[in-house]
Amino acid sequence: MFVPEKRKVAAVCGDGHVRLVEQDVPPLVPGAVLVEVHASLVSPGTELGGWRALRARRDDPDTDAEPRPFGYANAGVVLEAGEGVEELKPGDRAACMGGGYALHTDYAVVPHNLCVPLPDGVTFAQGSYGHLAATAVNALRRGEPQFGESVCVIGLGLVGQLAAQLYRLAGNFVIGWEGIPFRRELAHRCGIDATVAVGDEDVVEVTRRFTRGYGLDAAVIAYGGDADETVEKLEQSMKCSPDGHPMGRIVVVGTPRFAYTSTLTNIDLRRASRTGPGYHDEPWEFGPDYPPVFMRWTTRTNLALCMRLIAEGRLDVDALTTHTIPLAQADEGISKAIEDPDAMLGAVFVRQP
Repeated sequence: MFVPEKRKVAAVCGDGHVRLVEQDVPPLVPGAVLVEVHASLVSPGTELGGWRALRARRDDPDTDAEPRPFGYANAGVVLEAGEGVEELKPGDRAACMGGGYALHTDYAVVPHNLCVPLPDGVTFAQGSYGHLAATAVNALRRGEPQFGESVCVIGLGLVGQLAAQLYRLAGNFVIGWEGIPFRRELAHRCGIDATVAVGDEDVVEVTRRFTRGYGLDAAVIAYGGDADETVEKLEQSMKCSPDGHPMGRIVVVGTPRFAYTSTLTNIDLRRASRTGPGYHDEPWEFGPDYPPVFMRWTTRTNLALCMRLIAEGRLDVDALTTHTIPLAQADEGISKAIEDPDAMLGAVFVRQP
């Protein structure tokens, strides 16, 4: 079987353009697999600062910035399996994840516990959603939703959209706060119960009406930046104790900044910016799994669950893919797409035949 020595990797440059750089293919170490990548998903907020920010960088370039390879979610075909890898073999299709490993590239070397087999019928493009879907699953687990609760998802980017779908699968009523109309439309296509046009509607009034006056049981913040006003509005939208204290759970997935005030003391704040136990634990990533009887849900089992949900049609990722771009034409495709950044959400780089 052909084993490449060089690879092409997408790198974001200081002028806001995405260019391919050539690198040596990393050595295949024990506990890793070499994958011929067929699709990779761009996580715009984490990787690029958002589509709007990438567009703005074109007008205000940083000429001193070095090209930065990026990406952490792809899918492809296993070419070789390193020593100690038993669950994947050459020829298997796999979904892969992990910062520094599952890059936007044509060949990747990824720790075996950050890879799972692709079920029959799941495309490479669908499989490339694994990392972000597992992030949303972990946010759901951290939020500990109860059947029938009312939940608000703030920020309907990729993770927010996936979280909204998963909370509905868990039997919750979900409302989304989002200022971009296109993202609200996508959320409705994917089955969200309601949305609020941030900036145009009174989010508290609409949300409390959505909860039939009871207030929110929980919320997920899935965006970055200043969130003081968001948290203030959430407090006003949450359920309330007889003595006037807002109560409930807020799961923080993105990188928002907000003050921890005295009025938040009866709200349970939970961080959830990982994919589950194991991620960034190198001995686990390359080595043996945690005992399943004690650690049922790890990054790997969350990733495998996401692939099952996609295979069974319970998690819709196709609706979130707005742009499919050949990796070899990454800059041309991204440049055209970000002319209208608010009409862009999921961008998947694909391998050309």
